[in-house]
Formats: sequence, C-alpha cells, structure tokens
Amino acid sequence: MLEILRTNDPVLLSFASTVLADSGIETLVADQHISAMEGAIGIFPRRVLVEADRWRQARRLLIEAGIEAWLLAPEATGQSL
Repeated sequence: MLEILRTNDPVLLSFASTVLADSGIETLVADQHISAMEGAIGIFPRRVLVEADRWRQARRLLIEAGIEAWLLAPEATGQSL
C-alpha cells in the first residue's frame, strides 16, 4: 500500500476516504489510534493508504474532489504521474 494523503483534520480524512470508497477504492487509515497516546489533541497526522495499483486513480479522484493541496507529492511515495 502507498500513502496518498496525510492529515490531522478528521473531516478531510473522512471526506477523502468516502470519495475513494464511493469509487471502489479500498483505503487503510494508518495511525488513527495514536490519539489515545497523544491525549486526543490531534498533533499526529493520520495517513490514508491505497493499493499501489490504484494510487494514480485515487490521486486523480481526490484532485477532482478539490483536495489536491493536501495530497503527498508523487516523489514522496516513489511514484510518477
């Protein structure tokens, strides 16, 4: 799985996961239980991961949904556009 988005905004996290799920792309939200260790203050970002073979499609969908500014750069995941 490859990381596509990192945020500590629960609304953005939910929106991105829903956009991808509605298109049949499964996601894994990593680090969502770290809040128990941090005291629920939201300083550690959660990571949205998608299957490597769906990464480009997921990126395109999230750009179309208007959240391009929050996506990781392709270079950060070893991918190219």
